Amino acid sequence: MTTFNSEDYKITKPFRLADYPTEVETSLKDKEKEKLLDEVQEPLSTWQDVLYAHNKYGVLICLQGMDTSGKDSLIREVFKEFNPRGVVVHSFKTPNSTELEHDYLWRHYLALPEKGKFAVFNRTHYENVLVTRVHPEYILNENLPNITHVEDITPEFWENRMEQINNFEKHITQNGTIVLKFYFHMSKEEQRKRLLRRLEEPEHHWKFSPGDLKERERWDDYMKYYEEAINKTSKPHAPWYIIPADDKEMARYMVGKIIWEELQKYTDIKEPDLDEKVKANFEVYRKQLEE
Repeated sequence: MTTFNSEDYKITKPFRLADYPTEVETSLKDKEKEKLLDEVQEPLSTWQDVLYAHNKYGVLICLQGMDTSGKDSLIREVFKEFNPRGVVVHSFKTPNSTELEHDYLWRHYLALPEKGKFAVFNRTHYENVLVTRVHPEYILNENLPNITHVEDITPEFWENRMEQINNFEKHITQNGTIVLKFYFHMSKEEQRKRLLRRLEEPEHHWKFSPGDLKERERWDDYMKYYEEAINKTSKPHAPWYIIPADDKEMARYMVGKIIWEELQKYTDIKEPDLDEKVKANFEVYRKQLEE
């Protein structure tokens, strides 16, 4: 397999995570997959320069997945050919005291890409309907009106929050931000192997956290809430893609190729024309430089 149909992984109707594979069947070797990614990186890098010159759109890439699903290494590999001035990566951790003094989307608004640039959210605003659903007690830190106990958090609260996220994404896309969202679909068994690797290989010890094992115990809850969130927030203007993540090399190629294919739909993004008066004086400028 050297190609795949991106639409097969795009969520356009209600779906079940259990129906999606965590690995793509392929006879390709890892080096061959890396070569395919290389072939995508070059035109993406060139397109980034055009985006920067056009200066009317920003691109937001959202990455979500369980611990060890490969988000960090994917960012390193997929975007390594980009001009550093044109891409910014944000990894959203537990909200700090300043962020908690604002609504939960505030810090994400601040991190949106400037026109002409890419922003990559490594973990995203969706943490606010994923981690907080598994641990609803975290909502109490937001100091919200009429919510003083976990029991105050009703199903309607989560419905409203999903709608707020949809409105947020609709607003930013209508104002020039291209939004693409990727869920890294990894099997529980593959996560077990990757966590063991962190324990067994000294150079990866620093990545291990006992907290990962606690979250792993809530695997089924996370799958349930991921499925619900994706079903309710995959829209034509801000689609979700389910990326089989057991094979890191294949996942990187798939994400890179999908980004490239989606961006090609924006045919109005072109290098701006040079002012005709400036063009008409090229010979004058050339003589000035030669002299």
